[in-house]
Amino acid sequence: MKKLLLFLTLTVFRSAPIWAQNGPFPDYVSVTKIWDQPPHSAFTDLVLFNNEFYCTFREGLTHVDTTNSGKIRVLKSKDGKDWTSVALLAIPKIDLRDPKLTITPDKRLMVTLAGAVFGPTDGKVKVQWIKPMVSFSDKKGANFSAPQQSTLDPAISPSKDWIWRTTWHNGIGYAIDYQVVTDDQWVIYLLKTKDGIRYDKVSDFDVDGKPNEATVRFDKTGRMYVLIRRESEDQMGVMAESNAPYTNWAYHKMAIRLGGPNFLFLNDQRLVIGSRNYASPNKMALYLTDRRGNITKTIPFPSSGDASYPGMVIYQNKLWVSYYSTHDGKSAIYLAQVPLDKLH
Repeated sequence: MKKLLLFLTLTVFRSAPIWAQNGPFPDYVSVTKIWDQPPHSAFTDLVLFNNEFYCTFREGLTHVDTTNSGKIRVLKSKDGKDWTSVALLAIPKIDLRDPKLTITPDKRLMVTLAGAVFGPTDGKVKVQWIKPMVSFSDKKGANFSAPQQSTLDPAISPSKDWIWRTTWHNGIGYAIDYQVVTDDQWVIYLLKTKDGIRYDKVSDFDVDGKPNEATVRFDKTGRMYVLIRRESEDQMGVMAESNAPYTNWAYHKMAIRLGGPNFLFLNDQRLVIGSRNYASPNKMALYLTDRRGNITKTIPFPSSGDASYPGMVIYQNKLWVSYYSTHDGKSAIYLAQVPLDKLH
């Protein structure tokens, strides 16, 4: 493993409200900027741990480039207003990307991320190497381990693999691995883990159109739902569902394209999905849907350009949403609050 740099900083950022509601944004959506120090901040996630918010994201020069200098920042806050940096994860000459937070069964924070190397190919910046990685906090959420590479089941012939988010259920972590076989062939698998390090194959998915980023959630009965982004064909998102042992899948095509998809159950029948909004200049939105992803309401957020990749937490009768956007002149991290009674 190449030398890793792990920084513990005490930088404090006091969030400030952003623009008046002068666009197509509901007045009940409260948004503040919480971080904008590097040239580019993006790809967020959010979790509530030990009664504090933790927000993680990538810091870099641009969305993607050949410097391979992306780092992972972790912030925490008691109130969503004042934020302190608790970790900056970095590996020289490896681009660390798309961190996702989850709480392990033994009550630690787990950061799922990807380590990648990008280089020029045919005049374009393309990934040369990419592996799933993981970092763990202590039980106080104060110190994070050096990112280590996760081990994937040989049954999937690991190559260019990306575990995008891990979700724990009854002591088992489930995740979608998306694998770039060739430029034109991408496949996804359902994997499971007991420790966040070793992942075993559970099942294949029959999804075309270069499936990739995907979030796993469970309803109260243990039925699994997977929200899947597709990069080609008609590019519309897919909601897949299955009962245990999660090998027999039903698929529902959505009416929107997804980017950085995340979702939560609001109740037994309704979901809230956060995603890039490709149909609007306001590039971050929430979608209220049924279990199959049929949209009943769209809530746009202040955003534009390179944006989205939300983290979501339900707390104190509000939906708290982290996301990134470039509408204020540079790519920065924002936190939105939406009263639950508006999500209907």
